[in-house]
This record gives sequence, C-alpha cells and structure tokens, in this order.
Amino acid sequence: MLNISIIGYGYWGRKLARNFENSTFFDILSIVDKKKINLNDAKKNLTSVECYSNYKKILKNKLIDLIVISTPTSTHYNIAKTALENSKHILVEKPLSLSLNQVNNLNKIAKSKKKMIFVDYPFLFSGTINYIKKVINQNKYGKILEIESFREQAPVRKDTNVIWDLSTHDISILTYLLNDQPISIKTLKKENIKKGLCDNVYINLKYKKNVNVLIKNAWISPTKIRLIKIKFQKATLYCDENESLYKIKVYKNKNRESGYTLEVPDIDITEPLSKMTSYIYNSIKKGSNYLFEKNFNKKITATLEKINKS
Repeated sequence: MLNISIIGYGYWGRKLARNFENSTFFDILSIVDKKKINLNDAKKNLTSVECYSNYKKILKNKLIDLIVISTPTSTHYNIAKTALENSKHILVEKPLSLSLNQVNNLNKIAKSKKKMIFVDYPFLFSGTINYIKKVINQNKYGKILEIESFREQAPVRKDTNVIWDLSTHDISILTYLLNDQPISIKTLKKENIKKGLCDNVYINLKYKKNVNVLIKNAWISPTKIRLIKIKFQKATLYCDENESLYKIKVYKNKNRESGYTLEVPDIDITEPLSKMTSYIYNSIKKGSNYLFEKNFNKKITATLEKINKS
C-alpha cells in the first residue's frame, strides 16, 4: 500500500479521491482544502482521513508517498514544486503548469529528488484512445489524412483560459497518438465572456507527413460535445466520449457509389481514473514511469504555450 494526501477536494478532487479510495493499492491519509464546506464533505465521505486547510501541514509527514494536486491551475506549479522539494511523488490535475520554464524546473527537482511526476491526462488511460493508438500503430486503415476534434461546453474558469483548460486534452491525446509535435500552428481566439480571457478557440495544427488537424474548443455551448474524427486512407473513425457504450464507430471505405460500411468495435470502458491509479502504483513500485518519459509533459506544455501565444 502507498499512502497519499489529496490537495483540493472540489469537483475533480472528489473523483480522484473516489478512485484512490476504491483502489487496493492506496490509503488516503489526508485531505487538504481551503473551503470548510469541502472539508466537511471529505469527513463525511472519508471518515478515517485527517483534514487540513493548509497544504504545508502535510508536507513533513514521512508516511506520505504521493501527493495528489487538484487545485486551481494557477496554483499547480508552487504546490507541485514544494511537494517535490519535500521528496514526494506528485500527481497533478492537467495542466501541469502554465509555462515550459516551470515544467523544466519541476523536472529538474524531480530528478534530483528521485521522485516521479504524473499528470492527470485522463484520456491516456481511456479504452477509446488506446484503441485508436493500436489502430494507428498497426497501420490498420492506412495513413492518417486529417483529424478534427470538437470539445465544447465546460465550466468557465477564472484563473486560466480555454486553451490551458480544454485544449490540454486535445494536445495530450495528439502527442500520445502521433508521438510527435506540430510543425505549424495557427490559432483564432475569441473573447465572448470577458475581455482578455479566451473562451473559444480554433486551432489548426500541421504535423509531418502532411497530417492536418483542426481543433475547436469552447466553454459556452448549448450542448456538450466530445468528438474526435480521424480520416484514414481506408476508413473514417469517430470517437464520441458522450456515448455510454458505443464510443467508437469505424466507417470503412467501400467506393464512391456504395459509400461506407459501419463497424462498432468492442472497447474497454473501464473508468480511466481507475486505470490511472493502477498505473501510478506500478510505476512507483517498479521505478518506471514510461508514459511520461521522453519529455512528454514538456512536449505538451511547449505546444500549448505556442498555441496560447500565436
């Protein structure tokens, strides 16, 4: 068993707490949150944990192996840095930080302390994205021609924009699937809610081998959309995370006259956060964090930083 503390018991922190609590690999020792109402909920849901309003009170506890950080984006860097300096492994809700320089610094500290950095990019652990990765690796439907991703409707954030919020999902997925970074970036930003705060963005990325990607992310939308379309030479794949069961549909090319044939493959629908907890445990125990090796976090942050500045 590994001991953990969770900093931030809001909407996402509760989801993380539930998955770590249900895991056979972890024991939650403490919950930290500035809001009294959240700490009261934690006491009701997790009766054996200690609760604190200041995260610095748990840092010196040598029993804690992993600190989970599920706080506002603007606080990620300082909390993550302090946790690493106190020789704790960390799991940080996406994004890890709001600048590449800060990510580089966290990596340097983690290396010196021999600790691991995990980032909660949930789709890396989803059955849908891992099915798509397998299809790409096996070259099942030929070369990728185009990718379109639509991610609309989400709570409006005050401390960051839609790029660092929703686009982080798309960039983490693309980096994982394509194992590459874009060679060209064009961005159209819209500020519909508040001047100076991008809440709607259109992103055009070009990768090697002439792969063209279009992303649309918006906080405000009458409907929740979580759709990725990948056009291969021999098929078009739809990945709709809003579907409860049939999340992947493959439209195989027949010919121009007769159109397409539809296939609906079996997908592992295990909750991604549950798989993530198992991955973290095995990584710490084996000393191998293969998903986040080869500068994975740096690549994602570098791309997001360029999108945000373009």
